[in-house]
Amino acid sequence: RIGEAKIDGTRVVLGVCDARFLMGSMGHVVGEKIARAFERAVEEKLPVILFCCSGGARMQEGIISLMQMAKTSAAIKRHSEAGLLYIPVLTDPTTGGVTASFAMLGDIILAEPGALIGFAGPRVIAQTIGQKLPEGFQRAEFLVEHGIIDGIVKRENLKQTLAGLVKLHERKTGYCQFSRITLPEEKKEEKKSHRRKKEKELTAWERVEIARDSKRLTSLDYIETIFDEFMELHGDRAFRDDGAIIGGLAVLEGQPVTVIGVQKGRNTKDNITRNFGMPSPEGYRKALRLMKQAEKFNRPIINFIDTPGAFCGIEAEERGQGEAIARNLLEMSDLKVPVLSIVIGEGGSGGALALGVGNEVWMMENATYSILSPEGFASILWKDSKKAKEAAEVMKITARDLMDLGVVEQVIPEDIPACQDNLEEISLDMKERMHQFLEKMEALSAEEIVAQRYDRFRKF
Repeated sequence: RIGEAKIDGTRVVLGVCDARFLMGSMGHVVGEKIARAFERAVEEKLPVILFCCSGGARMQEGIISLMQMAKTSAAIKRHSEAGLLYIPVLTDPTTGGVTASFAMLGDIILAEPGALIGFAGPRVIAQTIGQKLPEGFQRAEFLVEHGIIDGIVKRENLKQTLAGLVKLHERKTGYCQFSRITLPEEKKEEKKSHRRKKEKELTAWERVEIARDSKRLTSLDYIETIFDEFMELHGDRAFRDDGAIIGGLAVLEGQPVTVIGVQKGRNTKDNITRNFGMPSPEGYRKALRLMKQAEKFNRPIINFIDTPGAFCGIEAEERGQGEAIARNLLEMSDLKVPVLSIVIGEGGSGGALALGVGNEVWMMENATYSILSPEGFASILWKDSKKAKEAAEVMKITARDLMDLGVVEQVIPEDIPACQDNLEEISLDMKERMHQFLEKMEALSAEEIVAQRYDRFRKF
């Protein structure tokens, strides 16, 4: 069933697969309805929401049924090229040719808890490979873990979630849709009076130790404090959801943005989940997917960087770690929206740079950014990793060093090392700086934004 609807007052094209008729299988009529729905949505400039429930292609219609997969996919491509939002909601079951066409082509793919989702059915797979399938195989939770869908939403929460997503994707022409609340002057003065005086300048090695401190503020700390709303999106659509990189949609006082961050853990269990802040190839590919999505919908991108470096295990090399980093550098250079990258802790080599191709790059005062770790530098040049302290002093890795070199545009002060005690203060400062950055970017065209970023890195 296809029609037009309103969700919280916003017009959308809505489709629902009816499993009561031939298990919602896709034949010519189903394919035609879906293709026409997307064509109508392009004409009316409307988002599309499809509730998918199907056994796949309709066997009774043979090859004509198969052709519907190509037809619907082509219609979705035209809708996407028009810069419009498509959200499929996968229900139980979504399989076969529907999974291999319109169900998996959304900008944001949601599923209901426990839904069976896959190309080949579990019975077919088990008979083909002659093995018992693992518990939870092809269920919605399995697909989130393996990076195929963005998230799971219970049915009672779907209206609120979908309404919020549609609202976030309403076409914006600028980057400063702020509903700002200005602090009274006396409050500002009061905030300044709480700043602590520094007793002495820290050494480079002391800043390395601060940047690595497990109590240091993480990407999520800043995201949850700075932004009014945040919805995490998962996965690279191909292999896995990498816990070392988080990302999704956020609102900066009314302005939709895409936020991405490298996330470390607070304890051993968290660090295992987050891989100690060392992203795998699928993490960088997830980040790139979200950045390209931001470009499509004209959203600014804000990246938080805190990593000792990209993961260098055997499996990372098998999945193309070098290619994943290189691809990010290539694609980020040409993004048509503003990109702001902030080093909040460790900025370790190419693993940090893969999120660092910004129109501006900022650093926290006690962050570091380097070609490799001081231990690695000392080991390579002096054959002695124990000389890491000396290496840190000569590597030019502190925020002030890098500002002098023109590698960063701003240094965000830390009167005490960033922790929960000064999270609010730092976040307010950072938010104000973000406003100013976006106001500058507002004056530039898409072509000028790209040219400015190119010139920034061309000078080195």
